[in-house]
Amino acid sequence: MSTASDYRTEPDHTLTKMPPGIPYIVGNEGAERFSFYGMKAILLVFMTTYLADSAGNKATMDPNVAQGWYYQFTSAVYYMPILGALLADGFLGRYRTILYLSIVYCFGHFALALDTTRMGLLIGLSLIALGAGGIKPCVSANVGDQFGRGNAHLLSKAFGWFYLSINFASGISIYVCPILLEHKDYGPHYAFGLPGVLMVIATIVFWLGRRKMVHVPPGGTAGLKAMFSGDGLKVLLNLAKVYVFIAIFWALWEQSSGGSWTLQAKAMDLQIFGTTLLPAQVQVVNGPFILLFIPLCNYVLYPLVERFLPLTPLRKIGIGLFVTAASYVVIWYVQVQIDGGAKPSVWWHMLAYAIISLGEVMVSVTSLEFSYTQAPSHMKSAVMALWLFAISMGSQVASWINFSIPKLQANGINLTGANYFAFFIGLMLLAGVIYIFVARRYHGRDYVLNPETT
Repeated sequence: MSTASDYRTEPDHTLTKMPPGIPYIVGNEGAERFSFYGMKAILLVFMTTYLADSAGNKATMDPNVAQGWYYQFTSAVYYMPILGALLADGFLGRYRTILYLSIVYCFGHFALALDTTRMGLLIGLSLIALGAGGIKPCVSANVGDQFGRGNAHLLSKAFGWFYLSINFASGISIYVCPILLEHKDYGPHYAFGLPGVLMVIATIVFWLGRRKMVHVPPGGTAGLKAMFSGDGLKVLLNLAKVYVFIAIFWALWEQSSGGSWTLQAKAMDLQIFGTTLLPAQVQVVNGPFILLFIPLCNYVLYPLVERFLPLTPLRKIGIGLFVTAASYVVIWYVQVQIDGGAKPSVWWHMLAYAIISLGEVMVSVTSLEFSYTQAPSHMKSAVMALWLFAISMGSQVASWINFSIPKLQANGINLTGANYFAFFIGLMLLAGVIYIFVARRYHGRDYVLNPETT
């Protein structure tokens, strides 16, 4: 059995090219994201249409209740990274944490595929939340671990490829899995089974790259003490001030990824280029838009803006918050038409997805790289866990709102129909304005450009 001494534990600082482990990490991430987003794309439709009891009879959920639990699951996926960070930084190291929890992840997918009852849903989603959530802070930090001083300038490009793989693979799965779910010859077993197969492939690809990667060893109890030291907590609290606003962004974005936007699509004209889309397939355009906007922003939009205004990572994030609010203006307008008895074209959703995808590039891609640069070496996974916890909190906001709609309505606050989306427009705009003042007071340190000295 291989031990930590069999692998390189530090990057080659003389290497000026892309690290050899990056293709395996990117390939693993693509297959894993196919599995996750394919499952997630059909989850809400499954819960409201196909969920059965032990006798095989339909036992579906009310749409608001289903949305509430859907966002609870998403939230769990994004607070489990705290456990993953503790395992990686304190005991197992990032590589072994990713490998072991990926196996748990595979079992979660197959539980969903084999059992379409609420028990199968509970077991499957619990295992997926543990597996997917536990590896999250480690995978992105593992990208940065591969780089030394000689190729640090390529880190941004590596994160770009990392993010492109996510959106390329997720785009395919979001299109294919709803077809399997709705097809009379396949259904939930195949629709959830395919993501399970891709997760097995992701695990194998990661294992095959084991000798090409840098394996940063765990810090043990000393590493955990450093994480929770005064300086460590100062780093986390400093970043938390920014992450509060990123959480609000995710409260809106998660609804475009199989949530309220998908339910809205059920009431729209889904004809496009002579093809009728399934409601869960509309979100597939997010991936291609991301593939378009990452290079467009990096090589055209950002350089153009920088002629007039220096674009720091924090400024990019701030602009992205307001762009995201604009996407909800389109969704609000669509709902106004639906509430009035019309059946608006799916092209309105295409516009909304284009806008929110641009916001995603500015907020998510930028904050992912920014988070890694702001973290000391012994806290990479912890900082990534905090970043992911912001996503969890965003999902909690969306879940709480959906569970509270009946109670709010009983007290005279109507958040149904177009009012629901108007609420999130106001929330995002308020967060964006407050963020401007908070970002101006942020003072951090770039640990990639200014590495720690020993």
